[in-house]
Amino acid sequence: MEDIVRHNIHHLFRNVEISSINLFRINRNGDFTLEESEDIETNFLDELKRKLQTRRSGRVVRMDVEENPDPWLIRMLKIQWDLDDLNIFQIPRESMIDFSGINQIVSHKEFKNKRHQLPPQVKPVSFPELGTRDLFEVLKERDILMHHPYNSMEPVLELLEKAADDPYVLSIKITIYRLAKGDSRVSAALLKAAENGKHVSVLFEVKARFDEENNLREAQKLQKAGCFVIYGVSSLKTHTKLLLIVRNEPDRVYRYVHLSSGNYNETTSRLYTDIGLLSTREAYANDVSEFFNVITGHSHPTTYRNLITSPRDMRNQLIALMRTEAQNARDGKASGIIIKFNSVQDKEFIDALYETSQAGVPIKLIVRGMCCLRPGRKGLSENIEVISIVGEYLEHSRIYYFHNEGEPKVYIGSADAMVRSFDRRIESLFMLEQEMLRQQAMNILRYNLRDNVNAYTMKEDGSYVIKEQNGEELFNIHKEFYKVTKEIIQEVKLF
Repeated sequence: MEDIVRHNIHHLFRNVEISSINLFRINRNGDFTLEESEDIETNFLDELKRKLQTRRSGRVVRMDVEENPDPWLIRMLKIQWDLDDLNIFQIPRESMIDFSGINQIVSHKEFKNKRHQLPPQVKPVSFPELGTRDLFEVLKERDILMHHPYNSMEPVLELLEKAADDPYVLSIKITIYRLAKGDSRVSAALLKAAENGKHVSVLFEVKARFDEENNLREAQKLQKAGCFVIYGVSSLKTHTKLLLIVRNEPDRVYRYVHLSSGNYNETTSRLYTDIGLLSTREAYANDVSEFFNVITGHSHPTTYRNLITSPRDMRNQLIALMRTEAQNARDGKASGIIIKFNSVQDKEFIDALYETSQAGVPIKLIVRGMCCLRPGRKGLSENIEVISIVGEYLEHSRIYYFHNEGEPKVYIGSADAMVRSFDRRIESLFMLEQEMLRQQAMNILRYNLRDNVNAYTMKEDGSYVIKEQNGEELFNIHKEFYKVTKEIIQEVKLF
């Protein structure tokens, strides 16, 4: 589009001398703060709507301009938007693509058969009967661990849609951070459940950045249909992903739970790597029920069995697990830590990792984004390695592995090691109880550490280099995870 305008610029501005033609793009600050109010349904929501309207006129914080721009233009734009040279970036013209605009084109229905086709999804290792058995019955027998996008999100959607129509289902409770744009199957199922007379409680995080407008619209739609909607919790942002379905069956009441690292968004579930657990175990059901009681009733939680939550005590519990590994190493016992997350930035957490490393514990971190830790520094972090996986899918899952003398403790959930996650968000990590599911999570870590196609190694100075292949065969996790079998999982050992 820009090239067409450039080529025809003289037809648009006739009888005008054109001295230069420059392509530039500005980024505005889309963040904002909200004044909390006791009257959450009026003052707070009205303020949110006002803030959203001002987002398009927010302060300009960055400008991209094509290479060799006109100096006069740059000088004028710097004055106009109060920019300095550090926030102006010259980039090749062919790189200045408006991805939102191009996505509208490639997502058009007429291009459906021309787009890159993702590989067909495979059945979860713990649920090979997918599509042939009733999910309610299967979950009474065993837990199901799903690894997206390699496994479909269909079991979760199916469970919700069945629950909406099922006469035995009494209630549905769910936390929502981001929904699919347009016709969300999750939202549609909740609406139907409310119409069918079921008690539906939804904690809608309307402060989810850049999804505020969509979440506000969907939340109000559900509220009008009779759902009990909570618009976040005070000054905290609810980032945890939990679902609870209560079903009064002929023999007794069952509670079906889903705990996940990913959003209830069927669109991004094909593009983000996430992990989700479906279960009817009483330990999980009690923890999730208690958690919903806390966030919907503002009560104080009792002790959880498998759940670690923030802002209550997540930082302290994770540090305690590190110190156990450090003590094991000092006692001459086997030890080790592997963590996969999006970011690590919390100072106390990083200091604890340094101390654990100095005790002789081998630590391997898989960090997709921000990493404020420095690995391999003599006397500080010699036992810490950091890699980053950036490839075809966006790495979004969080897995915390602690060796624990050969009896691994493995946690999965929504939290990164950041100040905001520990202090300013409602987050949860849950421990995997079943050995097979632990092995499955451990295999995810093992494959990430083996990847030599999408992996970058962090150096001591904080820079990254492409991971060396050292004559090994290419191992691309975004292909290999489609081939995982029960046999592969069973023989996994870390450290």
